[in-house]
Parts: sequence; C-alpha cells; structure tokens
Amino acid sequence: MPDPAPDIEQAIRDNAAGPAKAAGDSGSVEQHPLKDQIEADRYLASKDAARKPGLGIKFAKIVPPGSV
Repeated sequence: MPDPAPDIEQAIRDNAAGPAKAAGDSGSVEQHPLKDQIEADRYLASKDAARKPGLGIKFAKIVPPGSV
C-alpha cells in the first residue's frame, strides 16, 4: 500500500502557499497569516527531521587528558 504522507505534506505546502480567502469580481485575495505559514513550515521540517536516521543524536567517547 503506498504511503499517503507525501500527498498530505504536499497538500499542506499547497495550502500554506495559496490564499486563505479569495473574493469574486473585485479580485480581493487574503494571504494566510505569517504565524500559520511559519507553523506549517516547522511542522514539515520536523517531519523531515524525524525520518532521518539517528534523529540528531551523536555518541562520542570522551577521554580526559592524563588518563593514558
């Protein structure tokens, strides 16, 4: 079964880029508030980051000097 996530993410991108309201003959268009656009961008970025392996965790061995 295909993963529906890319379709949902594309729909979110399209809705955030498109107008929030549009009127008829007058040609009036209202854009989505900047806050909503930023929230949509953060949501999509967090989904992309969650798919990457490791999730940003890095392990390192710390050896203090003089313990050799």
